[in-house]
Amino acid sequence: MANAGAAQGLNFSGLILPIAILAIFYFMAIRPQKKREKQIMEMRNNLKVGDEVITIGGMHGRIVKIKDEIVTLELGADRTKVEFSKWAIGSVVNKEKESKEK
Repeated sequence: MANAGAAQGLNFSGLILPIAILAIFYFMAIRPQKKREKQIMEMRNNLKVGDEVITIGGMHGRIVKIKDEIVTLELGADRTKVEFSKWAIGSVVNKEKESKEK
């Protein structure tokens, strides 16, 4: 009987290391990624006409129209208008400038 109790104790101690690795992985990788995704979703939901943005493809433009999940950007000096999906907006430029000024 005493040996059976010792064997169960060994099995439990064998689980501590994998659980610790999973906890470290969660706090170092998964949690920060979810936080970044939440910030990006918030940024995309707060887009408004007149914001200067950069798409994930590197296109710089100004928002001239927002309709549901479609954003129309005005690009370049010739003011070409191109439609993008909201998810293609990578960052807002003018909000970054405002936060640096304050």
